[in-house]
Amino acid sequence: MSKLFKTLKDTGAIRWVALLCLALPMFASYFFDDIFSTINQEFEGPSMVALGWSMADYGFYRSAYSLLCIFGGLIICGMLLDRWGVRLTGSIFVGLMVGGAALITYAISESFAGSRLCAWLSGVFAKPSLSLAYAGCAMFGLGSEIAGVTVNRAIAKWFKGREIALAMGLQLALARLGTAVALIVVPRIVELEGYIPFSETSKPAVVGMVLLLGALVLWGLFVAMDYGADRRGAAAGAAAAGASEAGSSAEDRFRFRDVLKVITDRHFILISLLCVFFYCCVVSFRKFATAILMPRFGIDSDVASVMVAMIPFFTLVFAPLFGAVVDRVGRGTKIMILGSAMILFSHLTVAFAPGVPAFGFIAIGVLGLGYSLVPAAMWPSLPKIIAESRLGTAFSLVYWVQNIGLFTVPIVVGHIIDRASSPVVAEYFFIGLAVCAIVVSVLLSRSSDRHPELRLDEKAGGR
Repeated sequence: MSKLFKTLKDTGAIRWVALLCLALPMFASYFFDDIFSTINQEFEGPSMVALGWSMADYGFYRSAYSLLCIFGGLIICGMLLDRWGVRLTGSIFVGLMVGGAALITYAISESFAGSRLCAWLSGVFAKPSLSLAYAGCAMFGLGSEIAGVTVNRAIAKWFKGREIALAMGLQLALARLGTAVALIVVPRIVELEGYIPFSETSKPAVVGMVLLLGALVLWGLFVAMDYGADRRGAAAGAAAAGASEAGSSAEDRFRFRDVLKVITDRHFILISLLCVFFYCCVVSFRKFATAILMPRFGIDSDVASVMVAMIPFFTLVFAPLFGAVVDRVGRGTKIMILGSAMILFSHLTVAFAPGVPAFGFIAIGVLGLGYSLVPAAMWPSLPKIIAESRLGTAFSLVYWVQNIGLFTVPIVVGHIIDRASSPVVAEYFFIGLAVCAIVVSVLLSRSSDRHPELRLDEKAGGR
């Protein structure tokens, strides 16, 4: 084993093995997060679903993902990440992610529906399955988000000064492949004809649980690799940065007052705002996409699921490619503007193009391209403006702002669809968010031009 480790160290391949161990747990997380994304249209008729959830109930459930994140969880845990390191913090929250998923799986199962716990909760809540699933989703969301922060922090440690944008792009691609697989697989393993029993709605959650249990094994492997890398000095990215969890100097260690230095940074604020507007335009839209696209373009659920699956499949191909472009040519803030403009074009097409399926495929294809462009340039920008000792806190604060949007937008969209004459009315809301993303990305680009010392638009390793 030591000989194999030394070989990996000498060739640099260990970084990519570590990346795989980091990305595949996020694949499982993304899969589980989207178990309802392509069958949510069934909640428009709650009497036909054993769960009895309405579309507003579904929006309420979706908002739980961000509940603990926005009420201090992400900020506190991000600071703990900088103090405790990726191994301990990541292990705690990968475990929380799996535990929350298990609670959701139980809440939407027939076993829970016939349990004493369900009977007791019925005296407190009108819909006990929704209440328990909400609690599980809150746990899953905090665990998943901190796991995501930890993964970005670990990639920055292992790849800083090297192929960091490519590495982050590959991680995004593999993670979003989990979404793509869910969007394709779920409507094909759930029988949507007639009355839908608990056994059908819980089936994709069971598949997701199997994937998450595998993710625990892979995370354990990464922890062992990271520990060995610190002990042997094999983490090339961390060595180049002169830092490791095992041996950072006292002056490089995180202090709680450093939070103020992060949140008062102008460029950090702009990146955070871009993140929330941009991701709400894509992630929140995807949660309701089939309910919007089916009546808009006159397609059935199978076609809609394929159409929506284009979003993560496009990122699977283009996120690493665009990451490599950012590494090679730079111009990151300009790429953010272009990607945000693509998102606006996509939502305008969904809202106003003729109701022909071809326009739906064009709109979602462009959305997938934009969804690849912006993150490929945005996430590698943070290590350029934030010191490594505060990087975990910075990532967690960005995720916190993002989750404020991901908490509120599904609630708003769910009520819009419930009350509007057509689900397509929700597109006007997404168009407004896309305009905000463009404005923020332009402001970031102009500020980058005035402050070239930040190197936001320079290629990896460039001057």
